[in-house]
Amino acid sequence: MGPLVRGVLICVLAAAFVFPAAAQKPPCVNYVEPGPEYGPPHDYRVCMPDPAKANGALVVYAHGYVKPDPASPVQIPESQMVLDGVSVSDLATELGFAFATTAYPKTGLAVKEGIEDVKLLVDSVKTRFGMPAKVFLAGVSEGGLVTAKAVEKYGGTVFDGGFALCGPVGDFKRQINHYGDFRVVFDYFYPGVLPPAAVDIPPATQANWDPAVIAAVKSAIAAQPGKYAQVAAVTKTPVDPIDPSAAAVDVLWYNVFATNEARAELGGQPFDNNPRLYVGSKEDLRLNLFVKRYDAEPAAVAEMLANYQTTGKLHVPLVTMHTTGDPIVPYWHETLYNAKTLVNGSLRHHLNLPIARYGHCAFTQSEVMLGFVLMVAMVGN
Repeated sequence: MGPLVRGVLICVLAAAFVFPAAAQKPPCVNYVEPGPEYGPPHDYRVCMPDPAKANGALVVYAHGYVKPDPASPVQIPESQMVLDGVSVSDLATELGFAFATTAYPKTGLAVKEGIEDVKLLVDSVKTRFGMPAKVFLAGVSEGGLVTAKAVEKYGGTVFDGGFALCGPVGDFKRQINHYGDFRVVFDYFYPGVLPPAAVDIPPATQANWDPAVIAAVKSAIAAQPGKYAQVAAVTKTPVDPIDPSAAAVDVLWYNVFATNEARAELGGQPFDNNPRLYVGSKEDLRLNLFVKRYDAEPAAVAEMLANYQTTGKLHVPLVTMHTTGDPIVPYWHETLYNAKTLVNGSLRHHLNLPIARYGHCAFTQSEVMLGFVLMVAMVGN
């Protein structure tokens, strides 16, 4: 066991007695880096550990999806910077790592932008703060896909290892279809609850989402729970044992708020369910006859295949963590990504950690720290 791995393990054991009690916040620097070729500026944050604990390595954090809002500036999503009540920057610096994160140049679907931005962030840290001995990339949800693709592209040159949590790493096109399938099947069983424009969301639906649209969805499911059981069965969406309607609200949120922006980002309508055979309901024949059908536009399909699909080609370690009951980014992504690494001879670089729990990115602090330590151990010194 090398000194970096041994030091991280010791710090993790010590941190178990420190967190979740409040720790003194490490000094952080927020700054703006000019965008390349007159592009948008980049909002960065860098936090340094206590010099006595510093191990010379850097953790870069890739955040998840942020709802597009033209009225709000692009900024680091503070709500995604906390785990079990503790700042993720504090967790990293307490273990002796420098920590850096970025807002990405845009909100919404920002995978392409995020991949290049985390690379530019490392360049900036090296220039401003000195060369780190090791660079690890970690990301959640959309940031999990950013992490996987950035490690595939820049592994060995920029990043020494990656930790992707609850990301759509297996098949991005199928992830888009997951949201669309859920919406059209929901519309079939609950007609009129949402406007019948599954691929073109009216602004009024977004404006009235909370509380009016959420209330309508929950009321419809409560009135006819048997129908929702069929929606979940057909779309293979996990159901919250405490609140059966929670998954519907969560998945439909992405349909309502991400659809229009995704069409613009991808250069066309990406959802395709024609033909697709829906099975699992009590009326599969009628469902398949009357469910709304859509064809994806070729430009969107080409863009997804070119810039949003992982390859499974790894030159450095990538640890992935996923809850098995994730309704938003389903666990089947991990099975698909494992198959990609197997086909490409990269299986030895990939470790998946399944967490048997309902929810999206529903991890405990100890689970995340364990996954991170395993990734550091796989990288070595």
